[in-house]
Amino acid sequence: MAQKPKVDPHVGRLGYLQALVTEFQETESQDAKEQVLANLANFAYDPSNYQYLRQLQVLDLFLDSLSEENENLVEFAIGGLCNLCADRANREHILQVGGVPLITNCLSSPTEETVLSAVTTLMFLSAPGTSSHPELTSVPVLQCMLRFSLSASTRLRNLAQIFLEDCCSPSQVAEARSRQAHSALGIPLPPTEAPQQS
Repeated sequence: MAQKPKVDPHVGRLGYLQALVTEFQETESQDAKEQVLANLANFAYDPSNYQYLRQLQVLDLFLDSLSEENENLVEFAIGGLCNLCADRANREHILQVGGVPLITNCLSSPTEETVLSAVTTLMFLSAPGTSSHPELTSVPVLQCMLRFSLSASTRLRNLAQIFLEDCCSPSQVAEARSRQAHSALGIPLPPTEAPQQS
């Protein structure tokens, strides 16, 4: 288990969050990075921290972490973004810096919690009053949601269905369905091993 972050308890909330960000950036330990990112994601749940997290550029830290190979870091980062998306300023920042493709990449994660957080984040980003971004309801995203709506996982199936009903028009869903019927999406690819020569 990673050690607790080395933070002076008398520095206040901003100082504490700054110490976490600094530790994340300076540590070489993957366990410590995971623990710190999980802590930041938990702090992202509290609206009283939003201003501090924006000031410390934690949204960008979360977005950058979505490209990590470590699935735990990706899971904590998308969870933090999901928590922050309840706030309009945070949603607008994510949209302005081009965060949607990083979030949609999480839809193919092997970790169900990562996928659930990614779907929920996309739903928050599609909220009324947020500037329109067609990439949120692009055909590939909708095809993915259509596949998720058939998932054996009740949570994923229900969340995908809510996304399709609340964030998309019936014509968008119909177009994605018609394109999906004519594509090979969902068919497993063959192994990448080279064929054996005899």
